Amino acid sequence: MRSDRLLSLLLLLQARSPRSASQLAGELEVSVRTIYRDAEALSAAGVPVYAERGRSGGIALMPGYRTQVPGLTPDEARALFVLTTDTAHTDLGLGDAIGSALRKVQASLPQGQQGPAELLRERVLVDPTRWGAVDVRPEHLDVVQTAVLEGRRVRVGYRSSSGRVGTYTLDPLGLVNKAGVWHLVAQHRRTLKTFRVDRLRAATILDATARRPGGFQLQAAWDEMQQEFTGSLRAVPVRIRVRRRILPRVLRLYDQGDAAADLTGAPEDWVEITLRFPALAAAQALLAHGPDVEVLEPAELRVHLGELGRQVAGLYG
Repeated sequence: MRSDRLLSLLLLLQARSPRSASQLAGELEVSVRTIYRDAEALSAAGVPVYAERGRSGGIALMPGYRTQVPGLTPDEARALFVLTTDTAHTDLGLGDAIGSALRKVQASLPQGQQGPAELLRERVLVDPTRWGAVDVRPEHLDVVQTAVLEGRRVRVGYRSSSGRVGTYTLDPLGLVNKAGVWHLVAQHRRTLKTFRVDRLRAATILDATARRPGGFQLQAAWDEMQQEFTGSLRAVPVRIRVRRRILPRVLRLYDQGDAAADLTGAPEDWVEITLRFPALAAAQALLAHGPDVEVLEPAELRVHLGELGRQVAGLYG
C-alpha cells in the first residue's frame, strides 16, 4: 500500500538524511521515479522534505524533524536491533513487521544513539539454526498459532520420535522456538506435554474453548519441562576409556563427560571418563569410535556391544 511506503520512506529519511533516490528505491524495492513522486507527496502533506542536487545530494528532511522514544538507554536501543536476525518472526508472519517496527524505533532515537544501533545491526548476526539443519517453516504452524492465540482446542495428527503416528485432541497453551525448532506446549488429558510442530501430520481447530490452567506461565512451564528432559538424558551412567587424541571429540559429541578429564599427555594414552545416556541402547553410538573407545561398565552394555561387534564382523567377514 502506498501509505505504508510513504511511512517507510519517512522513517528511512529520519534514520539518515540525505539519501540518494537510488538508495531509497533499492531499500523500498520501487523505481527512482516512484521515490520522487512519494517525496512530493510527503512535501504536499506538510513534511519538510526536499531534494539536494549534486554528487553528495539526495532527498533529505529538515534537521531536527523527528520524535524521540523517552527513557530508552543506548544499551536498550542496541539490544533491539539484534531482533532483526531472528527467523521466528518470519515463521510467524511478522518478518516485515519487525523490520518496520525497528525502523520506526531507529528513526525516533536521539541522534547520538542511531549510529551505534545501526553498527550493531550491520556487524552482529544471530543465526538460530544449527549446522546441517534444514530451515523449513512447519506446514501447520499457522493453524497452531491461531489455536494458541484464540484459545481453542486443536486436533492433531502427530508422528513421535519413534515413528509412531497418533491423533490427539489438545488444549494449546503456548508456542516455543527452541534453537530454530517450534514446539507446541499443550495439555493432553490434563497432562502437560510438548509437541514438535514440524512433526504434525495434520491440524484442525475445533469449536471448543481450550482449558487453560489457572496461573499458567509459559516460561515457568517450559523451564520445568526442560529440566525434566535434561535429567532424562542423563539417566544411565556409562564408564568408558577413550584414547586421548579423540577425547575432545567425544566430550563435544555427548556433552556430558567429566569436567575434570585430562586433556594433556600422549595422544595414544587411555583416559577414563563417565558419560550419561537416556538408555543403554543409546550408548551403542559409542561403536562409531571403533577401537578408540572401550566401555568398562555396566557389564550388560559390554556384552551387548560385543555381540553387535561380532554381528558386524560376520556381515563383512
